[in-house]
Amino acid sequence: MKAAIHPTYFDDTKVTCRSCGKSFVTGSTKQQITVEVCSQCHPFFTGEHRFLDTKGRVEDFQRKQQAAQEYKQKASIKKKKDEKSKTESKSLKELLSEV
Repeated sequence: MKAAIHPTYFDDTKVTCRSCGKSFVTGSTKQQITVEVCSQCHPFFTGEHRFLDTKGRVEDFQRKQQAAQEYKQKASIKKKKDEKSKTESKSLKELLSEV
């Protein structure tokens, strides 16, 4: 091994979870590590079913789905109106014959 090119190794690195606040000590090249989820609160280990959403992606997806449903409803109402107006419309010949 070459001297003075390797990072400093810390035996007492403290790892802290943002979700549950638990912490444990391990070895790493960093003095302190913060993680989003740990084995104490991760759904795979706890058996819970929940969304791990740190950037609001689930809410964005649900908002887009809601907007799509509203668009479909508006489009179907407009289509019904268009079909109704087509059946009620008269040709020019019919309009002139009424006068």
